[in-house]
Amino acid sequence: MDGGDRAIVRLSPAQRKWLERGLTQPAGKLPLFDLEGRKVNPQVVKKCVDEGWAEPWFANELKPDWLVCKLTAVGRAVLAELDA
Repeated sequence: MDGGDRAIVRLSPAQRKWLERGLTQPAGKLPLFDLEGRKVNPQVVKKCVDEGWAEPWFANELKPDWLVCKLTAVGRAVLAELDA
């Protein structure tokens, strides 16, 4: 494999929308709710964490089952590449 080969990253529309919201937030904080006020699908969160695009940030003491995440450097790079 030469240096020009790259893996193709495929984000679902929901994953991309969620991750993009972290670009404008302090420290890349990702929202718990979508723009319509619904809780972000936990499968979207899990997939993004599993892929390294997001990472758990801190425990939510009021809602321990909710995962508070932030965008990672890898996630930022994936979004930048998709926009290139």
